[in-house]
Amino acid sequence: MSLLNRISVDPAVCHGKACIVGTRIMVSVILDNLAEGKTRDEILKSYPSLQPVDIDAALAYAAMLAKERHLAI
Repeated sequence: MSLLNRISVDPAVCHGKACIVGTRIMVSVILDNLAEGKTRDEILKSYPSLQPVDIDAALAYAAMLAKERHLAI
């Protein structure tokens, strides 16, 4: 199973933002937590409906987007 199968983009859920399948937890929330230095265990404790593979999926999704776009920083 591809990690990206854990990601859903549905206009009826979270305004079409990328979320973990079956939740309303946006990929950006997971990435923000990681960027703030939170550990995987802290994130999983804060969002009990997440599974460890969901964090991997969020990272895979971010990596895919980084390959597709260049953003001015």
